Amino acid sequence: MADKLQGKKIAILVEEGFEQVELTDPRKALEEQGAETHLISPNKKNEIKGWNHTEWGETFKVDKHLADVNADNYDGLLLPGGVMNPDNLRANKDAVAFVNKFLEAGKPVASICHGPWTLIETGKVKGRRMTSYHTLKTDLKNAGADWVDEEVVVDNGLVTSRNPGDLPAFNRKMIEEFAEGRHDR
Repeated sequence: MADKLQGKKIAILVEEGFEQVELTDPRKALEEQGAETHLISPNKKNEIKGWNHTEWGETFKVDKHLADVNADNYDGLLLPGGVMNPDNLRANKDAVAFVNKFLEAGKPVASICHGPWTLIETGKVKGRRMTSYHTLKTDLKNAGADWVDEEVVVDNGLVTSRNPGDLPAFNRKMIEEFAEGRHDR
């Protein structure tokens, strides 16, 4: 085990229908670097179901409910994609407020695939260089982001990638940015 992230607490915010590999692969990478991760959900259930490409995936234990956590207690935030997950999160004012606190504090945020939908709702993507699943291109441009088609994009602590095929590059940059910590904008 490496220790680039030893002593760091990382929030992973999800709702039902997150793309399973976009949670499991980054979470494993974070924990292998010494981070403590918490699966956080606004969903009141103690378990939450992933989406595995074209069908329901595994069930995962929720570590903390959103109502019981404070963004101040975390060093970074991971937003997995999927379609249902970020669509539900962006409609939840408490989830959007939680994400917004990370951005306002300059804490690193890593978001993949459809995850940037939730970032758009914060109103804080204007002027940011980002990527996402290709179907979010127009949404991000309309929100003022500079959308590019690259496997991983880093903009001052904000890490974004397009899809599960980008996970190796996404994980490397996520770990690098989380290790650096806060970024002044």
